[in-house]
Amino acid sequence: MDRQSRVFAAILPAAGREYVGNVNEQGPEVPAVNRQSPGNRSREVQVTGTAEVCCPADRVSVRVSVGSSKDSVNEVTNSVSRRLEYILQAVRQHGVSDKDTTVRRFLHREADQYNMNAEVMVTFSDFENMEGVCSVLLEKLDKSVCVGAPQFYHSAECLSQMRLRACVVAVQNAQQKACEVSQLLGQTLGPPILIREEETKEWRNEDEEGRGQSAGSVPHLPCTPTITASSQVFVSFSLRDRGRKKV
Repeated sequence: MDRQSRVFAAILPAAGREYVGNVNEQGPEVPAVNRQSPGNRSREVQVTGTAEVCCPADRVSVRVSVGSSKDSVNEVTNSVSRRLEYILQAVRQHGVSDKDTTVRRFLHREADQYNMNAEVMVTFSDFENMEGVCSVLLEKLDKSVCVGAPQFYHSAECLSQMRLRACVVAVQNAQQKACEVSQLLGQTLGPPILIREEETKEWRNEDEEGRGQSAGSVPHLPCTPTITASSQVFVSFSLRDRGRKKV
């Protein structure tokens, strides 16, 4: 995606004249260069760089619930516990660690019946494993288990890496732009003087709900959301003095 860019170059002659430059209307204001000795005068090119990085969700959670009603606490507890143990076993067999699984139980009484509801929340980093677990539970436990719709999301590590990558790519784009401008002006690009991230944005991209669905059509698979991060940086590079001989 083409983005608005700004370029400003200050290439000062050896004579001791004061130089004042302004960028176009959309560029930053450049202050006048102070009168200095010719050897200390500023020789630099200022550019902006932008980048966008997209990142799909890297985690998905699934809620599995079971329930039972019996005449005694032991009966209802045994009924739910057997199914809970099968659920946890199926999850472990698909490589999910215990730290990614949480179990909640709730026992209450209504009239002469004891009711127990249990819920297992499982977090997956492998989406194929998630699909495998859901298929096994629905096939083996049938109507005695309720498997919720998968909820996709981004982990904190994923978001941090995405933001970092957007900034790094923006700086790389700025450097490439500055290098090409320097070559156009017959100059040699030097090291950076200043790097500043001026703006960051993030937005979520999800498929439109019910996109094109009509009555009786096959429902779409759960949407895997993506997040896009953009970064705009300002970088000032020095210009090497070609007249200076290497020792």
